[in-house]
Amino acid sequence: MLPRLEVVRRLRPFDLLAPGARQLGAGRHALPSPAPYVAATAAVASGEVALHLAGHRLAAVLDDGSVSLTVTGAHGSRELRSRRFHRAESPTALGVTLTGTHLTAWSREAEGWVARARHDLREVVDTRDEAALADLHVVLPDGGGSAGGFGQLGLRDVRFVTEEDGSPLRDGDQLWLTATSAGPGFFDTAHTSVWRFDPVDLALSHSADLFFRRPDRPGVFGDHATHLLRSGGRWLVATSTWGDFEQPTTRAGRRTPSGLRVTLAESGDDLLRGTHVLDTRELPLPTDGLESIATWDPHLVRRDGGWLVGFVSARKFFDFHPVLAGGPSLDDLRLLGAATDRRATEGTTVLDVDGELVVLASDGRDSHRGQRARFPVLDLAMRDVGVLDAAYPTNLPWPTLAHVDGSWLMATFNGRPAGGRLLGYGTHGDLVVMRST
Repeated sequence: MLPRLEVVRRLRPFDLLAPGARQLGAGRHALPSPAPYVAATAAVASGEVALHLAGHRLAAVLDDGSVSLTVTGAHGSRELRSRRFHRAESPTALGVTLTGTHLTAWSREAEGWVARARHDLREVVDTRDEAALADLHVVLPDGGGSAGGFGQLGLRDVRFVTEEDGSPLRDGDQLWLTATSAGPGFFDTAHTSVWRFDPVDLALSHSADLFFRRPDRPGVFGDHATHLLRSGGRWLVATSTWGDFEQPTTRAGRRTPSGLRVTLAESGDDLLRGTHVLDTRELPLPTDGLESIATWDPHLVRRDGGWLVGFVSARKFFDFHPVLAGGPSLDDLRLLGAATDRRATEGTTVLDVDGELVVLASDGRDSHRGQRARFPVLDLAMRDVGVLDAAYPTNLPWPTLAHVDGSWLMATFNGRPAGGRLLGYGTHGDLVVMRST
């Protein structure tokens, strides 16, 4: 069936600023943004870098080696400093990022950018309001700096951009990937990005960022775990509503999240380049008899006049398994199969292998004994038919494969964090590339 795959390269794109960032002088500058994912940096050993949003001043401050945040609004000013992580080690630059509702202060040190302070602004200001974002400003210290969209700490949830039949989209010799660009924290700091990928020299370049409007609430969200495909001369974008997903907790005052689902957008714009905000509608996925409270990780393939949609269904957080649905249209799907014997399996992917469609997935290390740390191969009824012969990186890497020029290429990821110990889980991972032997 599929040959053995071996690791041939690891890549780690890490940049606070996305391509297209501007070099600006000292003082205040307009920085309109389509989404609450922005960054500004300045090469200073002391000073401030600030964002102005909806009547609030949001500043990162570096003073005598200590990094903090200052949040100022109509009701006064608050200084926010981490007791454990505020002290920078020989800082050479200061940065501030807004990712969703999270404000983060950074110092550039010998190991690169390190997060030294972070604050959730959800009770302070509506960071997702489009009118407020259109009037965003940045203030830079003497000597100026750089400002623009937020980049990424790492990449995960990688998928090849495809034609509707599941084959990889080609641009000459080049391929394209979508990924979740990791932010400074949990899932609600990340967003979807698009990358140009050379299958020969395995080089990667950031080409686009995708953000989403929801059908049921205002604002712009960094939803991710996305599949981008070309269908009928237009783009279909299936994604998961992770953009406001809180880390499950039982602490007083914090609800356990639910309602995570898959949305669908359509566009005639060039989504491979630039920054886009897309209107979405809910993609109705059948979960009959599955006791499902949430769905995510969509993957779409059109064959023989109908659609197949792979996804993940959760019984609770976090107990989840892969599912396959099919039907004549994306609005008329029925359940074809569900691997309900799993409890920690995701990354559902439909793949053509020698003319036969199979389903790949990723069994995490929290799976049942005998189903741990491997990539199962299933038929369209979601029954096991084999296991992919490939190294299994850390975390829950997706099995994203493409048959390119006579060989198989796999792009996946691992759980290696970045950005410093303040941030906790969610800052992963490396892009791990494998090739058939």
